[in-house]
Amino acid sequence: MCCLFGMLDYKSRFNAKQKNKIISLLSVACEARGTDATGIAYNHNGHLSVYKRPLAAHKMRFNIPNVNLIMGHTRMTTQGNEKYNFNNHPFYCEIGNTEFALAHNGVLYNDITLRKTEKLPETIIETDSYIAVQLIEKQKSLDFTSLGYMAERLSGSFTITVMDNDNNLYFVKGDNPMCIYHFQEVGIFIYASTEEILKKALWRIPYRFGKPKKIELEAGDILRIDRHGRMEKSEFDTSLLSAISYYSHFPYRHISISTEHKTKSPCQQEYIRQLKSHASFYGYTDDMVDMLLDEGYTTDDIEEMLYCGVY
Repeated sequence: MCCLFGMLDYKSRFNAKQKNKIISLLSVACEARGTDATGIAYNHNGHLSVYKRPLAAHKMRFNIPNVNLIMGHTRMTTQGNEKYNFNNHPFYCEIGNTEFALAHNGVLYNDITLRKTEKLPETIIETDSYIAVQLIEKQKSLDFTSLGYMAERLSGSFTITVMDNDNNLYFVKGDNPMCIYHFQEVGIFIYASTEEILKKALWRIPYRFGKPKKIELEAGDILRIDRHGRMEKSEFDTSLLSAISYYSHFPYRHISISTEHKTKSPCQQEYIRQLKSHASFYGYTDDMVDMLLDEGYTTDDIEEMLYCGVY
């Protein structure tokens, strides 16, 4: 239940103060999906910078220079202690002369297996998401091919954003949500993991961008938006993502509380506890969450109900 967010101001319409305001308000809206850590990435003076802390977004003090692209992430911890800042997103990597940062929303269950089968180096980073960085790094390039290679080997739930030091922004769309608005009139893309969060943030932002066009993405899409706002798409094979073994191994989705909940693992119980804690902020009781789980709703279904206000 993490949140991806960011903006690309490809016509340079906004100054640094305005961009700090936009990102601050957008990141705070994204706290609905995670408050354990917050991070951003951007390019400045020929270098890709990552700033992240084990803090909720409203406690962060951004001092972003006048850059065009900012990629962000708010985290709810599922693997890897957020107190060790290297476990938080975005992750930084270099491939030759290319620097890139990666952020992930979801949970992966085959990271340990992949590290063995792909002969990837051990790392102090405990977060399952970091395997995506290593798979790209193994291909020695950042492009549609290497991103497809990475995505086709991941089992679990994911949507991933990647930016490089040339201000290319990539969206790798698995089965987790993503909402991108393009405001063509002012030349800006703004995105967040859910449309509800994005709308709430835009309502609070004291600038008007005109009417947005929603960029549609399906599972298996890879979208690149370059520094000039030009878009190009590719695709990857989602067969592993939707494999039958997915639900039998992945502990965070399709969790039912009915006759089986008492035998769930501690990590599954903790996930449900965190879901109930988030639900309480929206006025929903633990009994309401239990009732929905008894009726066969998944934890992701319930999360979307809460954020979209449909329950």
